[in-house]
Amino acid sequence: MRRTDWEITDLNKIIEIIKNNQCCRLGFIDQESVYIVPLNYGYLYNNKHIFYFHGAKVGKKINLIKQNNHIGFEIDNNHQLVEGKTPCQYSMKYQSIIGKGHIELIEDNEEKKLGLQLIMKNVAHQDVRFSNQMISNVAVMKLIVDTLSCKEHQ
Repeated sequence: MRRTDWEITDLNKIIEIIKNNQCCRLGFIDQESVYIVPLNYGYLYNNKHIFYFHGAKVGKKINLIKQNNHIGFEIDNNHQLVEGKTPCQYSMKYQSIIGKGHIELIEDNEEKKLGLQLIMKNVAHQDVRFSNQMISNVAVMKLIVDTLSCKEHQ
């Protein structure tokens, strides 16, 4: 990170930023290119940052996970334009988290339920129960973070 004066290393602040967001962009390796997809997420910290996502059981995202489960991710928010007298003096306030990890498809129904509950709690601020039928109709993915960096420009 070039601007270490903007770096956030406090775990509680990093968790707060993650919990105050709803969209995480995942970057998958797609042969010689990158495939980026924005997804809502659920989150928990258990000595590691863990994100849960959901989606269709078939499709490009699932195929890419099966080919290579190493991915990059990005979260950002609190954007605010800082006007300047000249174009070069303009800036932007923001918070961002960038990292790498590995993603896996969850097969265990109890963990799938947990992941979906965390997603609903983060996105809709609701505690929801899921039936086994609901669980069987959706893919749930778990991202275990290997590394991340967090910064804030105020």
